[in-house]
Amino acid sequence: PPSCLLWSVYGALLLLLSSADRGEGQNPDHVLQGTGVKPEARRPGDGPTIAPEDLPRSLSCYCSGHCPDDAINNTCQTNGQCFAIIEQDEHGEVQLTSGCMKYEGSHFQCKDSPNAQTRRTIECCNTDLCNRDLQPTLPPLAPTGNRSPHWLAFLISMTVCCCTLICVTVVYYYRDCLTCCCQRGKAQPGKLERPSKTSFLHPQVQRTIAKQIQMVRQIGKGRYGEVWLGRWRGEKVAVKVFFTREEASWFRETEIYQTVLMRHENILGFIAADIKGTGAFTQLFLITDYHENGSLYDFLKLTTLDTQALLRLAYSAACGLCHLHTEIYGTQGKPAIAHRDLKSKNILIKKNGSCCIADLGLAVKFNSDTNEVDIPLSTRVGTRRYMAPEVLDESLNKNHFQAYIMADMYSFGLIVWEMTRRCVTGGIVEDYQLPYYDMVPSDPSYEDMLEVVCVKGLRPTVSNRWNSDECLRAMLKLMSECWAHNPASRLTILRVKKTLAKMVESQDIKI
Repeated sequence: PPSCLLWSVYGALLLLLSSADRGEGQNPDHVLQGTGVKPEARRPGDGPTIAPEDLPRSLSCYCSGHCPDDAINNTCQTNGQCFAIIEQDEHGEVQLTSGCMKYEGSHFQCKDSPNAQTRRTIECCNTDLCNRDLQPTLPPLAPTGNRSPHWLAFLISMTVCCCTLICVTVVYYYRDCLTCCCQRGKAQPGKLERPSKTSFLHPQVQRTIAKQIQMVRQIGKGRYGEVWLGRWRGEKVAVKVFFTREEASWFRETEIYQTVLMRHENILGFIAADIKGTGAFTQLFLITDYHENGSLYDFLKLTTLDTQALLRLAYSAACGLCHLHTEIYGTQGKPAIAHRDLKSKNILIKKNGSCCIADLGLAVKFNSDTNEVDIPLSTRVGTRRYMAPEVLDESLNKNHFQAYIMADMYSFGLIVWEMTRRCVTGGIVEDYQLPYYDMVPSDPSYEDMLEVVCVKGLRPTVSNRWNSDECLRAMLKLMSECWAHNPASRLTILRVKKTLAKMVESQDIKI
C-alpha cells in the first residue's frame, strides 16, 4: 500500500543519514541537527553559489544539556534550527534538553524516528532563542499490540501451559469421583454424582469448593459456632462455621464424614471442609447439604403429624442411626460409629419428610481389628438432657464400645417420645416439649438430671390417649425399651429398625 511505500522510503533515508553521521564522528549536537526550513532560493546576480550547510551561523538558540564549547551564557549559534527534546532513558527518568541543530540532515532529524529505541519527542523552530518556549511532550506508551515477538511468544506459551494444567486437574478430579462411585457399586457409565454425594473429594478440591461458596445469611447458632446458608454453583448449601476453640470438634466431624462408606440417605450429606485465616482469626468451615425444613426440633414445634408422618420420621431416623452403628467388613469397610450427642436438634428434616442425622463432632469409632475405641480429643460432652443414666452417674465403661452404642439408644428413645407427642389421634395432640420439660429447669445441670433420671428413675410423661391408639401404643412400648435403666435391656437400633419397618408395612406407608 502507498503508506508502506512511504515508510520504506523514509526508513532508507534515515539509514543513509545515520551512515553519513557516523562518518563525521558522533557528538550530541550533531546527532540532534535538523530543521524543516529550506534556504531561500538563490537569485541571479547574488554571487558565487554557497552550499546550505556552509552558510554562516546567524541563528541564536538557547542551549541546556547540549551546549557546544563556544556557547556563551547558554546561547549557541547555528545555520540550521533551534531544538528542544524530551526523552526517557532505560531507567524511566525523563529529561528535557535544548540546543542548536546544524542544517545538515535537519529535514529528517527534526521529525525524529517513530522507531527510536528510547521514548522521545523533538521540536524545532527558526527564530532567535525560540526553543526556550518549546515544551515537547513524550509520545504515548506503545499499545500491547506493538510488543516484541518475544513477549508475544511468552504470552502464548503461558496461556497454553495454564490451559493444559486446568485440563489435567479436571480430568484427575472427575477420574477420582468416578473411581469412588464405582467402589460404592453405584456408579453408572458416563454419569458422575455431585461432590456432596461422596466422601472422597481430595482436600485441594474441597478447599476450591469452599472458596467458591457465597455466604447468604446466618440460619443458626450453637455452642460449637454458627450455621450459614450459602450458595455453590447455584445450589443452596449449609456452611457450619466452628469457633476456633472447637477445632477438635471440626476435625473429628470432618474425619467421620470422610470415613469410607459413610454416605447414606439418612445421614447428612457432606460436601467439603476447609480452614481459612491465620493467627488469632481462623475460620473452620464444614459444608454440607442444606435442608430448608431445619432440625427435627424446629419442625416439631411448628408441625403436627399423622400416623404416616410419625412412622416416616421414626423409621428414617432409625435407618440413619443403624448405618452409623453398623460395622461393614472388608478392605473398603466402615467402622462402627456411636454418635454420643443424639437429640432432636441434631436431626434434620428433608423435603420428603424423612430424617438425616447430623453433628458428628463427638462421635467415637470402633476398630474391630485392634478392639480399640477411637475417642475424639474434644473437650465437649453430650447434651445433659439427653444423657443416659450410666453417663450421668459416670458408670459407663469408656473402653467398651457397646456402652456408647447403648447410650445412643437411650437418647433415641427420648427423640421418639418427642415425635409421638406431636401425632394427632382423635383430634387430640400435645404441645411440643423437650424431654423432662416438667421435671428439670430449661438448662438443667448434671445434678438436676442425675436426681431425676438415676435417683428417682423417672422418664418423660406419657399421655393417656396413647394407650387408646394402636400405633401410639406400639411407639410407647418401643421408646420404653430404648430408655430402660439397664443398658443391656435396651433394644439395639437394628431391632428398632425392623420393628418400625413392620409398622410401616402394616400401615401401607411408602418410605
